[in-house]
Amino acid sequence: MRRVTRNAVLLILGVMVALLALGALPSLLASGDPYYVTAEPVDAANASANGTASINESAAVNGSALSERQYPYTTQALRNGTSDPYREGPWGFKESFTHSPFDERSALSARNATAVSESGVLVSYNGTLYRVAVSQRP
Repeated sequence: MRRVTRNAVLLILGVMVALLALGALPSLLASGDPYYVTAEPVDAANASANGTASINESAAVNGSALSERQYPYTTQALRNGTSDPYREGPWGFKESFTHSPFDERSALSARNATAVSESGVLVSYNGTLYRVAVSQRP
């Protein structure tokens, strides 16, 4: 193999290894406080009796139709009440390259803007209404 060809192959391999490392590195970064996606059941019948605003059940996002691959934090929270922790990376580097609970909240908001409230997003899952929110406590 010629010297130029060998150097070109080594350069291409080096770039490929660097790109793979750059893709794996952000998920390994973990600093700061953890964030969790929490799913709290909402009783629509007692909401107005407790002094809170009435809840429009038809405005809820259909949680049974959410893909586990696209919404891993939300689907885990709907099944277990809370998701695994997500830690932000330093300098905002990790958020640019990885999937976060904040991405899921904005995607749910984009799916149905009427389901969004200050305290979270209203999601219907297996016949139960949940308020899905991102918080620092599980």
